[in-house]
Order: sequence, then C-alpha cells, then structure tokens
Amino acid sequence: MSIRDSEFLATLKQAYERLFIKEWPTGVGGILIGLMSVICFTWARPWGVVGGLRVWGDWFFHSVGLYATPPHSAWIDTNSIITMGLLWGSFAASLIARQFGFRVPPKLEIAKGIVGGTLLGIGAGLAGGCNVGGFYSAISALSLSGFAMMAGLLGGAWLGLKYLYWEMEHLPSGGGAQAKPKESRRDWSPIKPYLGWLVLALGIAANEVYRLRGYTIEGGILLCGMAFGFILVRSRFCFARAFREPFMTGDAKVTQAVAASLMISVLGFAILKWSGIRPEMSYVSSNFALGGMLGGFIFGFGMLMTGGCGSGTAWRAAEGQIKLIVALVVFTLSNSLTKAAINSSESIKALVGTRVFLPDYLGYRGTVLCIFLVLALWYLLAAWNEATDKFVVEM
Repeated sequence: MSIRDSEFLATLKQAYERLFIKEWPTGVGGILIGLMSVICFTWARPWGVVGGLRVWGDWFFHSVGLYATPPHSAWIDTNSIITMGLLWGSFAASLIARQFGFRVPPKLEIAKGIVGGTLLGIGAGLAGGCNVGGFYSAISALSLSGFAMMAGLLGGAWLGLKYLYWEMEHLPSGGGAQAKPKESRRDWSPIKPYLGWLVLALGIAANEVYRLRGYTIEGGILLCGMAFGFILVRSRFCFARAFREPFMTGDAKVTQAVAASLMISVLGFAILKWSGIRPEMSYVSSNFALGGMLGGFIFGFGMLMTGGCGSGTAWRAAEGQIKLIVALVVFTLSNSLTKAAINSSESIKALVGTRVFLPDYLGYRGTVLCIFLVLALWYLLAAWNEATDKFVVEM
C-alpha cells in the first residue's frame, strides 16, 4: 500500500469517527433538528414523541378492556411511526458508537423514573404534547400554546432543580449515584457497530415495505423519525438541559442551540403555511392558556425527576438506560389515561385551553418577527446569565 493510499484511508477513518463515534457539537445538532423539522413538515407532518407513545398506550388499555374503541393501527398511524423511527434511529446510532448498554441505576433512581415518567405523561396530556409537540413544534406551527408551555417548563424546571438540591442534601446515598453498564461475560463492543448498521439497513428496508404496500407517506415519516433519533444521539441533544442548565450551572450552550433551532423551524413552517403548501391551522393545538402553562409546569418538574424530556427520555431509553426505559413506559401509560380523561368531558377540554393561531392577529410577517424577538431575547438572556450567574440556583 502506497503512502498516498494510507493517508486516504486515515482521512476516511477520521471522517468516520467524527460522523459516527465522536460527539457532534450541540449547535450542529440544533441546526440539523431545525432543518429536519421543516423537512418532516414538508413531507407530511411535524415531528413529535408523545403522540406515538399515546397510540401504544391506547392499544394497551384497549387490549385489557379499559378502552372500548380501538385506536388507529400503530403500524400506519404517523404519530406511532415517527416515534418508532426515533427509537430505531437512536438505537442504531448508539450501537454504531458503541454506547449501547443496559445501565441499572439505584432503586431511588428507578422510583424517580416512575414518578417523573408519570408527571411527563400528565403534563404532556394537559399541554397538548411533550417538549416537542407541545413546545417546539407548537411554536414552529405559530401556535401561542407553545409559549404557554415554554413558561410552564421554565417554572417546572426551576422547582425541579430545587427538589434535586434538597434530595442531594437529605438523601446523599441515593440521588447522586451514577448508573453503571451491566457487566456481561462476553464483550459485545466489537460487533456493536455492525449491528448498528444492520439496524439502519432494516429501517431503510422497512421504508421500502411501506412504499410497496402503498404507504409512501408513512415510510418517509419512518425515515424522518430515524434521522431525528440519529441526530439526537450523536449530538446528545436534550431539551431538558436547555431549561435546566441556566438554573443549575449557567451554561447557555443548549439553550442557545434550541433557540437557534426554533428560528429555523419557525421560518420554514411559516413559509409552508403562508404559501398554502400546508394548512394554516395544521398542528395549532387548543391548549392555550391553562393547559399549556400547567402542563408545562408539571412536565418541567417531571423532566428534572426523570433526567430527560420527552425526546431525551426516548433516545436515552434506546441506549439501554433502565431508568429511562421505565420512565418511558410509565410516560406512555399516564399520558394515555390523562388524554382519555380530558376527552371524556367537553367542559374539561374547554378548561384546558383554546386554539390561538398567531398570524390571525399579527399576520405572518408580524408573527415571525415577534417569535424571532422572543427567541433572540431568550438567547441573549442565556448568554448574560452564563456571564453573571444571575438565575443560577444555589444549593
């Protein structure tokens, strides 16, 4: 082998490691998520997490006889498919990077996963979605309910952090212990990357099956979900950090990445709706104001208890973290029950909130300008807080 060939192979190896082994910068993850959000909406719908979980929860409760009406098929419901794709892509990415492994936490952490997952489900039910559907995609869809949830998330994260500090002071033996990978007699690390590429190939094959059966839209949604999962794992992108770190360490990196990502998504959604490519009221939820704020507050507290938001809980569960797997299951069941309770009464639905589409009041130009100003202010406040520790909560 010539020197030139060896240098070429070394360059390929470095590129492979940067793409699939080393952690991507958070800002890159935010940009890619924003772009994928627009692509996904252009193809069919915004991305989300809890909608798919709720379909699975509805099927469970229907199968045990609690729900009389069967939900849509989990195999062709786009809510289910995009969440399935997110887990699929996350699982593949964690295998390729040799990060997958079952991690068993202390009992207290399992209990926090149960409590936190329950709160995530309740909060997402009230807010019309988790951190993705109720906050990120709602704001992208130019829905005022997204900002109501944002306010609730900030308050819930602050209170959740106060609780964690109390726990560290009063329960030192349980709260801070780190989950450790479960030991195995055989080292599976060498074959994990091959398994990861196989999982990706199976996802592409599943898309082809959907297409051949006449479900082209659903197959594309599966690939979009896989892309989201892959990006989230590679960049370690978690919305919980965007709301927690300004109060905990003052670090502004993830908060600023979420703000920048939202700007990309908002602009793309506005163009799609303004041009008539997508319906104006598409994914404008009827959860402003009480549902969004109260749901966001409950969800925000649950994020701190669980250690992950809706999307973060999903991709970390796909990495084999037992606490997050437990939280994801409880999240699924509690959200299904919460949504069923809300839908059982028109008065409860009315109490939860109303639908507010911002361009109806501000026009598209005014709406985009106002949203950009709010996101820019959030971005700058995070930077100022990082420099001054003004909002950092002391133990």
